[in-house]
Amino acid sequence: MGFKMGIVGMPNVGKSTLFNALTKTAAAQAANFPFCTIEPNVGEVAVPDARLDKLAEIAGSKQIIPTRMTFVDIAGLVKGASKGEGLGNQFLANIRECDAIAHVLRCFEDGDVTHVEGRIDPVEDASTIETELMLSDMESIERRLQNLSRKVRSGDKEAAQQERLLKAALGALEAGKPARTVQIDADDVKAWKMLQLLTTKPVLYVCNVEESAAATGNALSAKVAAMAAAEGNAHVVISAQIEEEISQLEADEAEMFLSEMGLEEAGLDRLIRAGYALLHLETYFTVGPKEARAWTIRHGTAAPQAAGVIHGDFERGFIRSETIAFDDFVTLGGEQGAKDAGKMRIEGKTYIVKDGDVLHFLFNT
Repeated sequence: MGFKMGIVGMPNVGKSTLFNALTKTAAAQAANFPFCTIEPNVGEVAVPDARLDKLAEIAGSKQIIPTRMTFVDIAGLVKGASKGEGLGNQFLANIRECDAIAHVLRCFEDGDVTHVEGRIDPVEDASTIETELMLSDMESIERRLQNLSRKVRSGDKEAAQQERLLKAALGALEAGKPARTVQIDADDVKAWKMLQLLTTKPVLYVCNVEESAAATGNALSAKVAAMAAAEGNAHVVISAQIEEEISQLEADEAEMFLSEMGLEEAGLDRLIRAGYALLHLETYFTVGPKEARAWTIRHGTAAPQAAGVIHGDFERGFIRSETIAFDDFVTLGGEQGAKDAGKMRIEGKTYIVKDGDVLHFLFNT
């Protein structure tokens, strides 16, 4: 399981340039005019994880298969999008299908790149986009409440639950707060997610800065950092232009380029890690001579459900898992060394998989 992140923002903030870098393609047309992205571009990227390479080296794996995540480049939103301005509701609908939102904010000055509002203010841009998403949610909720009224009067319990949750979301929105600020009981989590409200999506602010500020950020990105902290959201600082240049280089050339720029790692690696943290995702591994492979799960996933990520039969017929912590696998030279040292554990159905676990599942067919 990977996850899908929608890249949103005002026109000309660097969304398509970032997408190009992420997918290492030129599939998204990056041009200096609004709405150059006419259809949402979708790209899958491998999630970088140095642990996987280390495991493969120790096990002599012939193939390395990283876990993957999906990015969706969504056309620039403008003020009035919820009412159909610009490319409007078509692209708001695309956001509903995403697990999280990467909100790209322009944190650079460049007279050659126009801004649709004629000013450079990333905090105001963030507010504009959030307002449009909130307005769209309010319109959607009011329409759905009308459609639910008859079912609620007839005693439909599921409809009554939906109505209660929609009213709670509407209350927050009318108070000027996104729906994600609503506190949801454990019994309502599944139904809440099914509502697919735009403002329930977790948000990662991506500060797109000029090349010279890629390592340290600038005054504009500092304002975004303060805003994110106040909201309880995350942020990362990258230079989309640098990332696109890096994406076209060979690995050794990219490393040299990063070093020259004073960067320890590519900004995209930080972006992906931040996205994982945002959605509480973790990675476990399966390792053997044939392949070393990474699998993505949500934090708190039990062993049978983790096995189900590989195949449903693994979950249905789960017996137990042979489990080795990543550090033990590496320190002790692999599976046999871990066994000899008593570091391979047999775990049952209640075991909560830990990030970095190396697992082998036993199951009934």
